[in-house]
Amino acid sequence: MARIWMRTIKKHKIVESRTAPCELTTAPEALENLLREADIARPIWLEKHLKEWANFQRTAFLPEHFIEETDFDKLEIEFLPDDGKQRKSNDPRNAF
Repeated sequence: MARIWMRTIKKHKIVESRTAPCELTTAPEALENLLREADIARPIWLEKHLKEWANFQRTAFLPEHFIEETDFDKLEIEFLPDDGKQRKSNDPRNAF
């Protein structure tokens, strides 16, 4: 099943990462649940975010996109489709 991935980033490091199963059409509801679980306010969706989501199924929000104060530098969300393919890195360090 496809998933939505939400991560908060501070000083270029992932502070918190959460996923939830969903389909592309139910992604907004799944994102709302993830935000509620993480106790993060809903960001303001600008035209930029809508275009990125429509074209790439991912976008990022900065602290100025929130009405409340945040304790992270960036909130990224990404839709991860399940097309049945197993993905494996070509990096030799992941050979095991």
